[in-house]
Amino acid sequence: MHLIVKEKEKIRINRIIEWLLYMLGYIIVFIFVTSFFKTIYIDEENLIIYSSIIVLIIYILNKTIKPLLVSLTIPITGLTLGLFYPFINLFILKLVDWILGSHFQLHNIYIALFVAILLSIMNFIMEQIINKIIKRVKHHG
Repeated sequence: MHLIVKEKEKIRINRIIEWLLYMLGYIIVFIFVTSFFKTIYIDEENLIIYSSIIVLIIYILNKTIKPLLVSLTIPITGLTLGLFYPFINLFILKLVDWILGSHFQLHNIYIALFVAILLSIMNFIMEQIINKIIKRVKHHG
């Protein structure tokens, strides 16, 4: 019984670490993009705070609305061989833009699409890093 509790605790800690890594990656992408492109605005007085809020909202939308959007757009995503998927991320970004109002604004749709693609790439990279960490921990643990 004690071993089961320890294993559940280990899984919970791994999920928290995974979540924190994803959040950190997203925050870095947003700070990077806002420093290079002036068509994306995040409240500069509290850049890290609003970047964190943006990432938290994206996380919530990715867990709630995105699965529905992905399932509804399977035919067009399949026809475009997956090239439509970043447009789902773009929709999520525009939704966050609408939710945060003047604290986060996407003025250029092409740059917003570029950000959506960067977030997809960052997700892929983070997934690879996390999978390597999990394999290493399982191998040594």
